[in-house]
Amino acid sequence: MIDYRGLEKRLVETLGLEHRPVAVAFREAPPAGVVKFTGSMPSGCSFWPLAMRGRAFYTVPADHYNCAIGSHTHNIPLPSDRAQELPQTLSFMAGLGYVKIEEVPDIPRLPHTPGAVVYAPLADTPVDPDVVLFGGRPGRVMLLQEAALRAGVAARMPFLARPTCMALPAALAGGAVASTGCIGNRVYTELSDDELYVAIPGRDLMRVVDELTTIVHANTALGDYHRQRRRELSRE
Repeated sequence: MIDYRGLEKRLVETLGLEHRPVAVAFREAPPAGVVKFTGSMPSGCSFWPLAMRGRAFYTVPADHYNCAIGSHTHNIPLPSDRAQELPQTLSFMAGLGYVKIEEVPDIPRLPHTPGAVVYAPLADTPVDPDVVLFGGRPGRVMLLQEAALRAGVAARMPFLARPTCMALPAALAGGAVASTGCIGNRVYTELSDDELYVAIPGRDLMRVVDELTTIVHANTALGDYHRQRRRELSRE
């Protein structure tokens, strides 16, 4: 398996990340030796900060039932006694003008229902991740997106918006994506208003990292170039 510990160290130091990258793996069954999550969370994205803070664990579909939207993006059917929670939530959001019902079919979803979802800090991931999630300031995660573009693995789509959790299936299907987040995610994860997400398919992570040094050096040089131009050409 890849040296994910060394990889996280390199990414955190190169990008100056304040949050640890989160490795997410969708499995048919729980992997051996990984601790099962035993608590309760209001949303699927609530598991992300647990991993950012150092916990490695897996969830099963029932752990996601409290979030009808997250269950939808993760292709997790709600039990019959809770099946109305998705249309009720969507109706509530549509009534507020937050979403249009006709948008729902275009929301990315996992192609199959996972039997288990593994979350861990990248350095401690017990399995190869399907998606690696980064949260941070735009000027830092911008470098990841540019490295993904240089590597030819960036998704050809604009910034994703709500729901934030669709970034995971979107990355799996189309390549590295950036997400502006959503109000639910920011409440549940306490992501700051000045932070965004980038989600990179695990299969493409090394290609992105290989281009990161070039992108960082290029941005440093361009920063000097643009600051000089601003000094020389600005007249008020």
